[in-house]
Amino acid sequence: MVLKKWILALISVTVILTVSCNKDDDDTDQAAIDRALIQQYIKDNNLDADSTASGLYYVINDPGGSEHPNRYSTVTVAYAGYLLNGDVFDESLSFTSKLSSLIPGWTEGIQLIGRGGKIKLIIPSALGYGAQETGSIPANSVLVFDITLYDFSN
Repeated sequence: MVLKKWILALISVTVILTVSCNKDDDDTDQAAIDRALIQQYIKDNNLDADSTASGLYYVINDPGGSEHPNRYSTVTVAYAGYLLNGDVFDESLSFTSKLSSLIPGWTEGIQLIGRGGKIKLIIPSALGYGAQETGSIPANSVLVFDITLYDFSN
């Protein structure tokens, strides 16, 4: 009886480790796919983009003021969001939210500009909606946003 429980426990651990390793491999593969797509997009659109350690790519069109929001700021922005093929999936002339409650690509990217700043964010899927389909955004989509930071409060 004890041997049977031990074997079941060993099988369970093996299955969990196998699934975890496959998920990590899938994440790594998707990151490589996203990176290649982003680099092609940058080349095709003649962008002079920088990147962060997380894999976020960005182009600062106007740095704005010297004071920048932090991850806990409430921001008011205008934005257009689109897929790499140019299809617009969302846009707003005035949107206000806590930065920390938005997708990680926004939380990180908007902190790079000050009031009045304009930035293009090219967001790998892991910093967007990941493997989850969201509205008209397919799973594992690289997202592009043109954002103007109107104001923020800390």
